[in-house]
Amino acid sequence: MKLLVIEDEPKLAEYLRKGLSEEGYVVDVAQDGIDGLHLAMEGDYALVLLDGMLPGIDGLAVLAALRQSRQTPVLMLTARGEVEDRVRGLQSGADDYLVKPFAFSELVARVQVLLRRSAAPRAGGEPTLLRLADLELDLIRRKAQRAGQRLDLTAKEFNLLSLLLRRQGEVLSRTELAAQVWDMNFDSETNVVEVAVRRLRSKLDQPFERPLLHTVRGMGYVLEAR
Repeated sequence: MKLLVIEDEPKLAEYLRKGLSEEGYVVDVAQDGIDGLHLAMEGDYALVLLDGMLPGIDGLAVLAALRQSRQTPVLMLTARGEVEDRVRGLQSGADDYLVKPFAFSELVARVQVLLRRSAAPRAGGEPTLLRLADLELDLIRRKAQRAGQRLDLTAKEFNLLSLLLRRQGEVLSRTELAAQVWDMNFDSETNVVEVAVRRLRSKLDQPFERPLLHTVRGMGYVLEAR
């Protein structure tokens, strides 16, 4: 699931990118209002985290322009804590408002609430619940279970499984998995994929009679019920 962070403070932007990536999200970052608005309008994001004070175009102007054609959920991040500022942000179309400095745990909780809230209107778009045989993956709550048993997956294992499940029945190469899940572009890094697949298989298949994750020799991996 892709998130967009529009934040001009480099350290905070990197902190958010790293932290949200570790939570399992794919994160793009823009450091001014012009680039941020362009990405928000052109990209397919589940949520935008938007700083209120930005160079180029400020956060409220970005929000107003975005709302002319997109209803992407927006979480405003700002140092302005006065009631009037929060009201302006919400009246301009923000879905939630978080005042700096904030605890990262609260940010994650608010992100999850907004994603859950937006799941119903997204019917007909990207599914939020993926299934194969007795495997079920909830993309909003970031939970996986098989045969009613919860699978304890790391963030990367969850992302790997969600990609395989979205494209179930399709053989995905190690190079493609490395690029999609780890943002790696070199074949030399595909050993990371092999280790991750082995660990995922130990949780996904080994406790159960019917394997779902299969290796296609010389080609890659495929998730399917055989």
